[in-house]
Parts: sequence; C-alpha cells; structure tokens
Amino acid sequence: MAKLSHTDKYGKARMVDVTSKQKTLRTAQAKAKVLLGEKAYKIVKENNISKGDVLSAAKIAGIQAAKKTSELIPLCHNIFISNIDIIFNMNDNENIIEIESVVKTESTTGVEMEAMTAASVTALTIYDMCKSVDKSIQITDIELISKTGGKSGIYKK
Repeated sequence: MAKLSHTDKYGKARMVDVTSKQKTLRTAQAKAKVLLGEKAYKIVKENNISKGDVLSAAKIAGIQAAKKTSELIPLCHNIFISNIDIIFNMNDNENIIEIESVVKTESTTGVEMEAMTAASVTALTIYDMCKSVDKSIQITDIELISKTGGKSGIYKK
C-alpha cells in the first residue's frame, strides 16, 4: 500500500523534510472556471462593475494567494516563488471565465499547491466582486494541469 508523505509512522500529520533534496526548476500550472450569468459576464467583460476592474483585482488576489499558500495550507513549505502569472480566457458562448495559473520556483519542493491556491483565490475574487449582480455564480474544475521538476518528474493531465 502507498504511504502518505505527510504522515508519520503513527499516522499523525507531519511536514515532509526536504533538507536533502536537490534544488531544481519546478513549475506548476492549475486552472479553475467561473460560470457567470449573462448579465454578470457582460459587466465583467466590459469592465463596468461598480467595485472596479474585476480581472485586475482577481489577478492580484491570485498572485498574493500563491505567495501566502504556506500560511493557508498547514503542511506546505514556505518557498521562494520566482514567477506567478494568471491568465484569463473569456468564453463568450457559455459566459465562463477560465483561469489558468502558472507558478515557477527553483527549490527543493514543488509549487503545485501554490498554483492551485492561486487559481482558487482568483476565482473566489471574481465571485466576490460580481455577487451583487448574480449570486448563482459557480466555481468549478479547480485542478492541476501540469507540473515539472523534482523526483516525480513531469505530470501532464
């Protein structure tokens, strides 16, 4: 049976010791989708919502979230992040904002959680800024798309 890396021999939570691991270039890419109603989508696309520029605020929130991941996820390591990008793809046919986060580091541990946290908080910020227009907004499909570096190598969905 596979052993969980974040538990000790008694099954109790522990932080993984990465002291002896080699620093390598590590990347992670994650995504999320925000499903908006037609009215909210149009307002976001036209940058015409009373709270301000939704996509700019959401991008900044996602970047901040990636940098604070170790404060939010108990057993995550606090690592230096060399780059974070948040990309929005607007799906006009379905009123969906697709979010993609890309995170890079040269470290002894990966940035998958930072990428997933960035995508999640970006989506939550869009919801927060648009909820006055439409409370039925849905956040879906939060997932890791790819990762590189480290002992486990490359993962691509």
